[in-house]
Amino acid sequence: MPIFIKTEKFKDKTLELSNNERKKFLLMHKEWVTEINKSGHYIHSGYLINEKKMPGGGGLLILEAKDYLTAKKIIENDPMIKNGLVNWDLQEWISIYQSQPKFFNHLG
Repeated sequence: MPIFIKTEKFKDKTLELSNNERKKFLLMHKEWVTEINKSGHYIHSGYLINEKKMPGGGGLLILEAKDYLTAKKIIENDPMIKNGLVNWDLQEWISIYQSQPKFFNHLG
């Protein structure tokens, strides 16, 4: 099944929210990811950090779906997107090489 990669960055207005407001939306996002997983889709979501382990680089989500339109329909229900908090992009990932599944086992 195809794999899709969603990248995102907070909008300026999101950075202006209080920590409590941002945490509320991040919790909604985590609950959404859990529901997608329960529906049978492979999904992995996280955020990017710099060399000093500081967040702010944006988010990355890996999703398995039957096609681009299905992936997009799922992604558009992300509370971060529905509430206009992030700029995002969705791309299908075409693998050209696969080693042992150690990498993806590490993600779980």
